[in-house]
Amino acid sequence: MTQLISQIRPQAELADQDRLTMFRLYESYYEATTLDLFLSDLAAKSHVILLHADGALRGFSTLSTIDFEFDGPPDRAIFSGDTIIDDLYWGEQALVYAFCRFAGGLSARMGGRRLYWMLISKGHRTYRYLSAFAREYYPHPKQKMPESIRRRMEHLAQLKFNDYFDRESGLVRFPESRGQLQSRWAQIRAPLLKHPAVRFFLARNPRYWAGDELVCLTELESGNLRSFARRAFLEGRRQATHGTVAQG
Repeated sequence: MTQLISQIRPQAELADQDRLTMFRLYESYYEATTLDLFLSDLAAKSHVILLHADGALRGFSTLSTIDFEFDGPPDRAIFSGDTIIDDLYWGEQALVYAFCRFAGGLSARMGGRRLYWMLISKGHRTYRYLSAFAREYYPHPKQKMPESIRRRMEHLAQLKFNDYFDRESGLVRFPESRGQLQSRWAQIRAPLLKHPAVRFFLARNPRYWAGDELVCLTELESGNLRSFARRAFLEGRRQATHGTVAQG
């Protein structure tokens, strides 16, 4: 199987055919969505990570940044929107490397400001990936969330989702689902139910199958990232510092 190749592009540079191809891949895994809803969400993003193999789109993730002030100097967060990878390529790290390079480059240009990653998870696969990516992330199956992180997370979620964010549960709930995994992908195999992170996710987001999203937050700095993510993050910082861009 051909290796995935990543490309980071400004959202505004996408052609109409690019957007349609992205939606066709997305709707093959998600239901309760429409092209208009997808395009509206995409228009609010600044960048997209595209994953190709054999000349075909095999995955993507949409990104935007949020500048905010909370208990101190201004900070910034990267928000991950619609994300999907062809199941034939599950387990590959091309998306992570591209995201971390993007984050590292952004960090290098921020002049010492702190950078966070906020994502909303409507599936255990996304949530479980945090543990492979970062040392400290929240909510966490075993680590108590620091009060400062909880308040920062709630502040960001409120900025992004307004009344759709429920502080008590930590979930984003829309009146009608804006996209949820098709039942064949949402089902969790019995052996996985023994996994502590899966059980924790289900306890925190029992209606994930209906499109409820669990808000998660982690700080993007080299000391908090695990080996492969840290390498890509530092590579992105070096590329930004020396004015180079790499794809892979």
